[in-house]
Amino acid sequence: MVLENSITINRYGGILLHPTSLPGEYGIGDLGPNAFKFIDFLEKFDQNLWQILPLGPTSYGNSPYQCFSAFAGNILIISPERLYELELLTKIECKPHEPFVEPYVNFGHVISYKWEILERAYENFIQNQPPTLGKEFSNFIIKNSYWLDDFSIFMSLKRFYDLKPWNEWDEDLQFRDPIALEKWKNNHKKEIKFQHFTQYIFFKQWNEVKKYANLKNIRIIGDMPIFVAYDSADVWANPELYSLDSEKRLEFVAGVPPDYFSSTGQLWGNPLYNWPLMKKQGYRWWIQRIKHNLEQVDILRIDHFRGFESYWQIDACDTTAIIGEWIPGPGIDLFLVLQDELGSLPIIAEDLGIITPEVEELLQQAGFPGMLVLQFAFGDKDKNFVKNKYLPHFHQHNKIIYTGTHDNQTIKSWFKNLPKNVKQEVLDYTNSNGKDIVGDLIRLAWSSVADMAVIPLQDLLRLGDEARMNLPGSIGNNWEWRFTWEQVTEEHKNEIRDLSRLYDRI
Repeated sequence: MVLENSITINRYGGILLHPTSLPGEYGIGDLGPNAFKFIDFLEKFDQNLWQILPLGPTSYGNSPYQCFSAFAGNILIISPERLYELELLTKIECKPHEPFVEPYVNFGHVISYKWEILERAYENFIQNQPPTLGKEFSNFIIKNSYWLDDFSIFMSLKRFYDLKPWNEWDEDLQFRDPIALEKWKNNHKKEIKFQHFTQYIFFKQWNEVKKYANLKNIRIIGDMPIFVAYDSADVWANPELYSLDSEKRLEFVAGVPPDYFSSTGQLWGNPLYNWPLMKKQGYRWWIQRIKHNLEQVDILRIDHFRGFESYWQIDACDTTAIIGEWIPGPGIDLFLVLQDELGSLPIIAEDLGIITPEVEELLQQAGFPGMLVLQFAFGDKDKNFVKNKYLPHFHQHNKIIYTGTHDNQTIKSWFKNLPKNVKQEVLDYTNSNGKDIVGDLIRLAWSSVADMAVIPLQDLLRLGDEARMNLPGSIGNNWEWRFTWEQVTEEHKNEIRDLSRLYDRI
């Protein structure tokens, strides 16, 4: 059985850019005027897709793929200017004590500033009690109580314990002793309600951004990690859904074996799911998660889709992902249940890495578009002419083609560092003189038969390693890149518009 997929068969093109990378004066890209300006830019130059990374509240390392919740939003990208428009802050209250001068995201500075102004906005909200916002706020709490209550308690405890992981809290709160938990809730009502408030503001601002994008006929492609973080409200509140020992400690963790990105594999450290219990419960948690995500975006990319067929299980005490075991996942059964509950599923499957015939079969059954990355198309000439699915002459319609992803080098840096023989292979394939190899590869992506084509903004702007978003397996200096409008030239704008018109991606 092939699932029904509601991604309309058409030719689309767009840009990959996380909101944190938007320009602005408040230290981090946010959901304010520059988000709307970026949407205007996409519309004016005939783009119809805006792809982002996960929108969750980031934890240690600032990675959007390691979040404190699978449902909550990242309050660091709340716009101060739009808090002013709601009369929750004055212009003076919006102003940071120390100006943000770095061209990149200084997360330490941003976190201190955002917490301060959000607490001030909450105090103003309590004192003024704006009627319209008050009613919206109450409705938001009721609608989202299935995740919001536990998350808000969790975050109030995180702040009390100086952001220590929940398994380092006092045992009665670690193990959610009913008496201790009730006492905490009674003694910390204001802090818990503050967490409610910041989530309300985040989703209010995000939904307005999405509504504006849709009015401009731009679809937003969201992103969802397959796994959740151990230090998250999800695991703390529902430990039975994860593969933990009797003390709620990790026995095994998730990752991938050695691959293109790392010779020692990727040790993510996420807890694995208790799939038998989830199935017994009718996959209720997954239904809630997918439904919630699809309310925020138009199309949902699921990271590490192959984990639904089988996942790499690593002993929690290991320091690399080299040694592990493939364990069967839920397979098509999960998606049949999701379709029964939610209808057609506009999902993109991240199917990079080790893809077995079994994974290919699951993708075929699900009918979801898979991913193609041009950086993976070259350098395999010595492999007895084995078919490389990333080469454009092997592309298929039900795919989404990228020059690179957030985990890759930019095209400029990638090409610069290629061996001489592979460089020549790229030049020959693109019929390029090498003067603008980035543009040649963008053209190659746009001319592909793949239904969707997306490029990171860094590639459109011809940026190098200084603009890389993430280096897998490393900590520090990731997720910090931001652009400025001065970098976006008329030549860049016209290029992407002309290619979209030439190759019918409008």
